[in-house]
Amino acid sequence: MTRFGCFLVAAICLLTHDGVWGYNGGLGRRTLLQGVLTAASAALVSANPAIAEDMPTKVYFGVGCFWHIQHEIVEAERKLLGRGDDTITALAGYAGGTQTGKDGRVCYHNMQSIADYGRLGHGEVVGLEIPESAIGDFGRVYFDLFRNGERVDPQDRGGEYRSLIGLPGGMGHPMYPELELAGADKGLKLVAGKGNDPDTLGKKLVYVYDTNEFPFHQAEVYHQFHNDFQSPPYGRKYNQLADQLLDEGRMSATGCPDRV
Repeated sequence: MTRFGCFLVAAICLLTHDGVWGYNGGLGRRTLLQGVLTAASAALVSANPAIAEDMPTKVYFGVGCFWHIQHEIVEAERKLLGRGDDTITALAGYAGGTQTGKDGRVCYHNMQSIADYGRLGHGEVVGLEIPESAIGDFGRVYFDLFRNGERVDPQDRGGEYRSLIGLPGGMGHPMYPELELAGADKGLKLVAGKGNDPDTLGKKLVYVYDTNEFPFHQAEVYHQFHNDFQSPPYGRKYNQLADQLLDEGRMSATGCPDRV
């Protein structure tokens, strides 16, 4: 029997023995069991690096307009992870700024000048949740979106369209070396983002942010699963994913000027 199995069996035997931390004691059996299971799960993950590597991890990628990037990341979720319409997680959004508007809002340019993402220092990104072990694969998909080290829509200018990646811990994340290598293969240099960073056009570099310090902010519903100007229309089925995710609660209204 494994160390984890011995630990769990011993704990259960202890809990079921009369008079040991019973209901009349200072610690209830249910409370103790929950603690034991939590500790046992942590021990299992520690003893099995493969499990730790596949822990769900929230990341984001940005290079130019997020409409095109979202479609490519959605396709990567389907191809690399076998996800369908009911399990894809990629959403357009904003990240990399040091400020937010009232109630934490970050919004697209709007006539009311409410929490304008550009003025707040954010860039357009696509956020998603993937197994930690898949970060390298998604990084390679991301770097394949560059053309000669530049974004495919250079007509869009400004820090809103800079190239950026977000990981828990930023460059300190254990999967970061894979991203650095994939970027180098495309002639791109990765540097630590400081927040409110300028455009990367013509510089062949990508900012890397710590998502704990620079979190993802979902974009408005009308920006989700949108056609772009780089490709033929993606089709009604793809466009309708916005309504599906909204109805299922996998996406929410942002409080910004929007269609909902």
